[in-house]
Amino acid sequence: MKINVGLLAYGMSGKIFHAPFFDKHAGFNLYAITERTTKKAQKDYPSLISYDSIDELLNDESIGLVVVNTPNYLHYEHVEAALKKGKHVLVEKPFTPTVKQAQELFDLADKVGKKIFFYQNRRWDSDFLSIKKVIESGQLGKLNELHIRYDRYRSAIGAKDFKETAMPASGLIYDLAPHMLDQVISLFGKPLSYRKVLGKNRENTQVDDYFFIQLSYPDDLNVTVCSSLLVANPQKAFVLHARQGSYIKDRVDSQEAQLQSGMKLGDPAFGIEPAGEEGVLTLMDKDDKRMDSLVPSIRGSYLPLFDAVYDSIVHDKPYPVTREDILTQLEILES
Repeated sequence: MKINVGLLAYGMSGKIFHAPFFDKHAGFNLYAITERTTKKAQKDYPSLISYDSIDELLNDESIGLVVVNTPNYLHYEHVEAALKKGKHVLVEKPFTPTVKQAQELFDLADKVGKKIFFYQNRRWDSDFLSIKKVIESGQLGKLNELHIRYDRYRSAIGAKDFKETAMPASGLIYDLAPHMLDQVISLFGKPLSYRKVLGKNRENTQVDDYFFIQLSYPDDLNVTVCSSLLVANPQKAFVLHARQGSYIKDRVDSQEAQLQSGMKLGDPAFGIEPAGEEGVLTLMDKDDKRMDSLVPSIRGSYLPLFDAVYDSIVHDKPYPVTREDILTQLEILES
């Protein structure tokens, strides 16, 4: 069974994170796209139908799955419209600005008998897969603390108004925290408690460009996620300390850069990190002697996310990113 897919936009998200994977996947047919002005998608995918408006695309009864990859503040409106037209929906992060809006869409999806999927692709980054494997191996023993950072240096105000203007789901907290919180929630579930700090540090910024979130878990595990747009010398992205050692890893996932350079998913090098980017695992023996080793990263691929969407629609299998995960994430973002 092939499912016809419609993308609501063909910016970076549509071009890099969605179209190549739907085109590659045997269960999907990359069928249609909305392009209001410049028509670019058909140059990459000649068989695509390019609609002038979202309404035109949603009215196409042959489309079974719609990808909502429009600006953040429009997600609620476009998911609601797609569900009412009888489509399953895959939604970019953040799902909605608020918990209330998310629950309203869940209720509507249940009413019309369609499914909502959350595009949390960073669960399938090579760097995150690697630290997840180290944690699940148990060799570090009881975990004490995990720090996740996502830093950039972008002192200028960006051109995308929906990210840089004070409106629902704007600012760095709604841009990068959904990725980082989802990674934490996928590992450890809902925290016992949390606290959040926001900052505005760039000249003339209207929105937060710094956040720090501390999450407390059972057995005295503390997790922090932090991001800033004014870090000239980025720190290690993943720092994990535990009773029997530590694991430290730079943020490296090759998929985005490879796709931007024109590499195809079938290339043998796709998803493989460059040599020298391995994480460092430090273990302490019974005499407290330190032993360091390099841990090669797992190959990254977002294709399992698309497999999971297909299997949920066709075979009714559970999707790995749950509604509860998203509600927990939004509760923290909105707080």
